[in-house]
Amino acid sequence: MASTTATQQATVTPTTPGPLKRIILIVLIALLAAGAAAGGTWFFLSRRDAPPAPAQAAAATPAAPAVPVFFPLEPMTVNLQSDDGQQHYLRIGLTLKLNDPKVQQQLTDHMPEIRSRVLLALSNKHPDDLAPLDGKRALATELKTLIQQPTDKGAAPVTVEDVLFTEFVVQ
Repeated sequence: MASTTATQQATVTPTTPGPLKRIILIVLIALLAAGAAAGGTWFFLSRRDAPPAPAQAAAATPAAPAVPVFFPLEPMTVNLQSDDGQQHYLRIGLTLKLNDPKVQQQLTDHMPEIRSRVLLALSNKHPDDLAPLDGKRALATELKTLIQQPTDKGAAPVTVEDVLFTEFVVQ
C-alpha cells in the first residue's frame, strides 16, 4: 500500500515553470518587439530620405520666384500743363520693381537720360489727367514703357516689372 500512495503523489504534483524560464520568455518577447520597431522605423525613414525620381523631383519642387529688387529714384518736381492760367506742380517719387540686380546697374549707368525722359513726359500732363486713380495707373504704365526703352542703339530694352509711386503731390 505504501508503494501506491507514493506513485499517486508523484503524478499529482504539477510541474510549474521556474521563474528563470518566465524571465527568459519575457526578455525574448521584448527583444522581438524592439527589433520589429527598429526595423519598421528604418524602413519608413529610409523610404522618405531616398531621393525621388527625376520626374517627380521636378514636379515636386516648383521654381522659387525671383526675389524682386526695388530701386528708388530721387523725387522729381515738374511744372504741369495748365489751361486755367495758374501754375501747377507735380512732385513725384518713384520706385522701380526689377527682377534682376543687373538691370539696376544698367539703369544707374544711364540715369540722367532716364530722368530726362520721365521729366519730359510728366511736364506734358494736365493736373486733371492725374487726379483720378485711372490717370495714375495710366501714368505708371507710360513711365514703365519710357524707362524700358533702350538707352544705347542696338541695346536690348531693360525689363522693369512695375513702377511704384512713393510720393505723388499735385499742387
